[in-house]
Amino acid sequence: MDFSIPADLQAYLKKIDDFIEREIVPLQRQDDNERFFDYRREWARTDFENGGLPREEWIALMAEARRRADEAGFYRFAMPKEFGGQDGSNVWMTVIREHLATKGLGLHYDQQNEHSVVGNNPFLVMFRDFGSPAQKEEFISGMLKGTRRVTFGLTEPRHGSDATHMETRAVPETRDGVEGWLINGEKMWTSGFNHATHSCLFARTSGKDGSARGLTCFLVKADAPGVQVEEYLWTFNMPTDHPRVSFTNVWVPATDIFGPPEGGLALAQGFVHENRIRQAAGSLGAAVYCIEESVKYARVRRPFGKSLSENQAIQWPLIELHTQCEMLRQLIRKTAWEMDQMTHPEVEKKISDKVSMCNYWANRLCCEAADRAIQTHGGIGYSRHKPFEHIYRHHRRYRITEGTEEIQMRKVGAYLFGYMGPRKEWMSKLTDADVDYRSPLSPPSVPRKFAR
Repeated sequence: MDFSIPADLQAYLKKIDDFIEREIVPLQRQDDNERFFDYRREWARTDFENGGLPREEWIALMAEARRRADEAGFYRFAMPKEFGGQDGSNVWMTVIREHLATKGLGLHYDQQNEHSVVGNNPFLVMFRDFGSPAQKEEFISGMLKGTRRVTFGLTEPRHGSDATHMETRAVPETRDGVEGWLINGEKMWTSGFNHATHSCLFARTSGKDGSARGLTCFLVKADAPGVQVEEYLWTFNMPTDHPRVSFTNVWVPATDIFGPPEGGLALAQGFVHENRIRQAAGSLGAAVYCIEESVKYARVRRPFGKSLSENQAIQWPLIELHTQCEMLRQLIRKTAWEMDQMTHPEVEKKISDKVSMCNYWANRLCCEAADRAIQTHGGIGYSRHKPFEHIYRHHRRYRITEGTEEIQMRKVGAYLFGYMGPRKEWMSKLTDADVDYRSPLSPPSVPRKFAR
């Protein structure tokens, strides 16, 4: 086994670094764009008088960075070659995203906005795999040009992690001789709706509550009659682009069904694993950044006449976090490598639990590392002049939004105990004969004929 980073990947990381220094760092420094990353970041990014939405100049700055990255050939790295990408593997993406995150806050990779000079757009693959020819033509080219922006409408006010009990309903209705569907319901946390042109809206079209079958995804125009943003929910880390949206008597033609009718959850699973493993790598990188900054600070800080780093009370918590990062990195890269050997359906059946392990542990680890960095830095760590509070507040979100860590642990448990996954068949056949009930302290049983 070879755990080293291949030479060609190392060379690619160097190219990305050179591009960032040449193009992105100067862009961040001009016109006081540093305000989006220094102690003013939350106020600079947020239009508090406009519902807490992102300021247009902040959105424009990220768009310019992505334009430059795309022009330089980096932005579409993970996308299929047919869309101008390089078919970047999951292994390479996890290494790249960790590498970028270890640089700290910056225009090169702002995780709060899923913004990066190396893009991660799972919707493209979704449309490639599930879209009709007309949908592929409209949305794939539209997303690459920026004329189509799609958001995800799955979570509801009363139903979060359990999508099978969603209350949004769609019923057949023909208008002017055109077959279609009438949709009524409400969605929460439809991130990016403020700039979306469409929503991938999930609704029950058949079946009973609790059934995974019977959920259908529709492509609904954001400005369609009956679509209403009810409120933008202010969050732990601002600005917000996370609204509650109502859909009242919204009619769509049958041609706007996206993916298999009544099999919408399969569509959602089509990209969740790639998204989770890459996001886990970003959280790992942010944790490494927090640890390294703390180590450097502890070496140069000299309370009571000696280096802060000489105190074991400072060393040991950081040592434990550092150890966890080393172990997690190997699991992330091994899982990403296994994903690259499989199709999306195979990943769900064979190693979905490993993806969940990587994601929930990375998100938790990042929060712990940010908290420890604050403690190590003392008062200045608690201030907004250091990035740790921002990192903590953002990554605390990921312990919920990428699938709550409880849901992901439930997935791991289902695989471990054989309720699903590759262990299901043989574990379902276990009997008492397969388990030794004897106490390890009791003497071995003696055949009756030899007993006195």
